[in-house]
Amino acid sequence: MLNKLIFANLTHRPIRTLLSVLAIAVEVTMILTLVGVSYGTLDSSADRARGVGADVIVRPPGTSVISALSASPLSDKYLPLLMHQPHVVLATGTVIQSISGFDSVTGLDFAGFKQMSGGFTYLSGSDPVNDNDMIVDEYYARQKHLQVGSRINLLNHDWNISGVYQGGKLARICVKLPVLQEVSGRPGYLTQIYAKLDDPKLAQQVADDLKVQLNDDQVYSMDALVSLYSINNIGMLKDFIWVVITIAVIVGFIVVFMAMYTAVLERTREIGIIKAVGGSSGLVLNILLRETVLLALFGTALGIVLTYGAQALMKYYPGNLVQETVYYWWPITAGIAIVGALLGSIVPAYKAIQQDVTEALSYE
Repeated sequence: MLNKLIFANLTHRPIRTLLSVLAIAVEVTMILTLVGVSYGTLDSSADRARGVGADVIVRPPGTSVISALSASPLSDKYLPLLMHQPHVVLATGTVIQSISGFDSVTGLDFAGFKQMSGGFTYLSGSDPVNDNDMIVDEYYARQKHLQVGSRINLLNHDWNISGVYQGGKLARICVKLPVLQEVSGRPGYLTQIYAKLDDPKLAQQVADDLKVQLNDDQVYSMDALVSLYSINNIGMLKDFIWVVITIAVIVGFIVVFMAMYTAVLERTREIGIIKAVGGSSGLVLNILLRETVLLALFGTALGIVLTYGAQALMKYYPGNLVQETVYYWWPITAGIAIVGALLGSIVPAYKAIQQDVTEALSYE
C-alpha cells in the first residue's frame, strides 16, 4: 500500500518527476563520461606504447606520464650510444609535434619501426613514399573523412594521405622522421627513443644502467612506463575528476532539494491528513525518503544509458580521447547520486515532519 502511494505521488506531477530524474541522470552521465574518458585515454595510450614492440624507452627530461613533449628534446646521437649497450639489438627514435587539442603528428623511421614492431597493419594504402606522404589510423580517418589520396594541411604543410592503418599502435598520425624534424625546426633531435633487447626480461636492468650513464631518470622499461598510465599516478587528472564529481553532486542536490521542497508544500494538506489519522512523523519521513531514493535510482539508470550515447558520440570527436565503460564505477556513481539526492531532501523532509496537524489541514 505504501509503495502504491509513493508511485502515485511521483506520477501525480510527471513533469517535475521527469525533470528531477533527468537532472540526476545528467549528474551520473557527467561522472561516468569523465571517468570513462580518463581511463579510456590512458589505457589507449598504454596500448599504443606496448604496440611499439620496444623493451626500453628514453624520454626527454621534464616530460610527464601522459606527454612526451619537452622543451629539451634528445639528440639523435643517443641512438648509436644505445646501440652499443649490452643486450640492445635495435634502437629507433621518434619526433612528436603537437597540432591541436590532444592530437599530434609523429615522425618515425619506418624501416626501424617495422623491424621493431612488425609495422602497421594497413586497411588501405601503405607506408609513406614521398616526403609529403602521411598515414593516419582508422579513427582519425573516420573523424576527418580521410582516405588514401586525400589532402590535409597540418603544421602549415600540405600532406597526402598514403595509408590508413588499424589503430592501437604508436600514434594516430605519422610521417617520415627527417621530414617532421625539418618541419618542426628541430633537425637532429628526437622526442623519445625506443630500444629492443635480445632478452626482454633484462629490460629493467638495462634501463637502470642507462639512467646512470645518461644521468637521467626519464629512462623506463616498457612495463614500468605502462604501469604509470594510471589515474592514481596523475594527480592533476585525479583532482579534476573529483572536482567534476563535486559539481555534479551539487547540481543533483539543488534539483532534488527544489523538487522535494515543492512537493512538501503542495502536499501540506495530505501530510496533515496522514498525521490526523494516526500516521507518525516517521511514516511521513519514510515516504519522502523512499521517493527520493526512487528518483535517484531512476536517474542513475537513465544516466548509465546516456553514457553509452556519449560513448558513441566520442568516436567522432576530433581528438585523441577514448571513452571506455568502467563498470565498477556504476555502483560508486549510484551511491553518489543517492547520497546527493538524500542530502537534498533533508530540509524538505524536516519541514514536513514539523508541520502542525491543524495548520496543515487548514492549508489552502
